[in-house]
Amino acid sequence: MFSFDDNLAEANRPYSVDEDLNEAEVNGNWTPQEKALHEARLKAKAKRRLRKSSSRNSTSESFSESGDLVGGDPHSPKGKVNTNDRKSRTGKGRGLPKKGGAGGKGVWGAAGMVYEDEEPDVRDPNYDEAAQGDTVYATVVPEVDERELEKMVNPIVQEYFEHGDTKEVQMLLKGLNLGPHKYEFSSLAVSLSLEGKASHRELTSRLLSDLTGKLLSQSDMARAFDKILKELPDLILDTPEAPQMLGQFIARAIADHILPMSFLDCYKGKVDCEHARVALDRAAVLLTMKREMVRLDNVWGVGGGLRPVKHLIKEMNLLLKEYLISGDVTEAERCLRDLEVPHFHHELVYETIVMVLESKGDTASHMMIKLLKSFWKTGLITVDQMNRGFQRVYEELPEINLDVPHAHSIMETFVDLCYQESVITKQLRDTCPSRLVGHKHC
Repeated sequence: MFSFDDNLAEANRPYSVDEDLNEAEVNGNWTPQEKALHEARLKAKAKRRLRKSSSRNSTSESFSESGDLVGGDPHSPKGKVNTNDRKSRTGKGRGLPKKGGAGGKGVWGAAGMVYEDEEPDVRDPNYDEAAQGDTVYATVVPEVDERELEKMVNPIVQEYFEHGDTKEVQMLLKGLNLGPHKYEFSSLAVSLSLEGKASHRELTSRLLSDLTGKLLSQSDMARAFDKILKELPDLILDTPEAPQMLGQFIARAIADHILPMSFLDCYKGKVDCEHARVALDRAAVLLTMKREMVRLDNVWGVGGGLRPVKHLIKEMNLLLKEYLISGDVTEAERCLRDLEVPHFHHELVYETIVMVLESKGDTASHMMIKLLKSFWKTGLITVDQMNRGFQRVYEELPEINLDVPHAHSIMETFVDLCYQESVITKQLRDTCPSRLVGHKHC
């Protein structure tokens, strides 16, 4: 007989599928599906028992010699390991805390540990160069290749011929890393000026003088001129006067202390090239001349607008006086072009008219008209410069009349002849002061 409590426990026990299977086995009513399910459950149960037994074995191995459980909480049920403990849970090792007690998530290290400053490692994947406070940035300019040197220097020199500012050239050259080829800048500048005008050669001489001692040394200049002397056979193909002009460059460079005084002595008896000998002889002659005969700072002539206005006026007066003596229009035209001051040609027109007013007879008048007509036809003197020159005389005619009593009548005749030769326009002829005071011409 069962007691009432046993019946109550039996009633409250949950229903198990295994009991149904056992009952079916006893009755011999198993189906194939039920039999396969039963075998799978047995295998799963065996695996759970195997895992429990291995866990018990590892726990038993972690006991110390004193019988205490290493890494376990004695108050925890069944020796459960504390998950918050930082000691090793594998049961292997000496039972010491991991990383000396300084390990674990969110832990900066053991208590009382003092960290020293560490140098950032460039090989660190998280290395940030911009975040380094003491980082010094330096611009590294690659050295200019010898083959690219000419392409980079030519624009600098050509622009310098336009503005004439040596400081800008120095600034541009400092931005280039010319390396051992820096002396070639001087040789390229001289070669380009040989193909240009006299004013370009004057500018080049000034540039070399300003660069010496700052960016280039005397030895660099000596190497540059030595290179040009060797290239003379090729230079004369485009510039037949290259040897004479190079001799003037060398003489000017020695006078400006760009080249050493012993530069010419190094070539005595050692030059086989005929063109180089001509250049060196030209330099030697210029250096041995007396100062009264030639000034080396004026070796390139006037040099355009780089000379004072008084000097230009003096040169134009000399040009006109020589023309009145020789009557050579071509030579006068060449001299005017060599002055390289097209913006100042009105001064030549002014001086021409004043000479006509101050001259005696009609010879000077006819020669000057011929000269102005030639300049007008060739386009050497523009209409603006021609008009400005005549208008300046118109404005100063009252003062000129004090020294030349018949200035008004001479001026009127000269203006009529210029108009007949198509040198001036009808409008410019009609604005002559004598016409405004007297009768009007048709």
